[in-house]
Amino acid sequence: MGQGGEPRRVRAHDGELGAAVARAQEGDEAAFAVAYRLVQPALLGYLRGLVGNDAEDVASDAWLEIARDLGRFKGDGAGFRGWTATIARHRALDHLRRQKVRPRSSALEQDVLELPGPQSTHDQALESISTEAALELVGGLPRDQAEAVLLRVIVGLDAPSAARVLGKRPGAVRTAAYRGLKRLAKQLGVQGVTDDGPRTLGESK
Repeated sequence: MGQGGEPRRVRAHDGELGAAVARAQEGDEAAFAVAYRLVQPALLGYLRGLVGNDAEDVASDAWLEIARDLGRFKGDGAGFRGWTATIARHRALDHLRRQKVRPRSSALEQDVLELPGPQSTHDQALESISTEAALELVGGLPRDQAEAVLLRVIVGLDAPSAARVLGKRPGAVRTAAYRGLKRLAKQLGVQGVTDDGPRTLGESK
């Protein structure tokens, strides 16, 4: 089993990452390389979920922008992960537009009322899923659910940080992540995931 709990492992490096970013902002190139090594695997996984085999190219574009704008970043290690994910997402969407590939749209608009689901669903699905399994399975999810799950599982962001990346309300992202994780949990055969999740759709606007 052994690959569960990915977000906690990512977050465990936030102290080291924050220190590396601070040194990199003072011009320490070795520190920038440390920050890159800590962030790149998760960022690449997130981009692979968005643009498939073009992830490496999009990541390169994103890192050029990250390096260029590093002096403007303010925050800690967790904040840096969210900031880099936002930049990577913008580059991915630019890439998709250039390729004239329409991203998958959700069958239902997921901009719903703030209705948190049982925490056990998130915990059990997150503990059971590996990075590889997430990338394989999220392809079948509606795009908003897929992005919410990628940001939670692979990048390791909490719901408010993921909401900032996606430009949505935290409640909408929590609901999308809940529904995506519940669907993944079913596919993974996770026991104890209940059906009493969010049911009532709110108005889109």
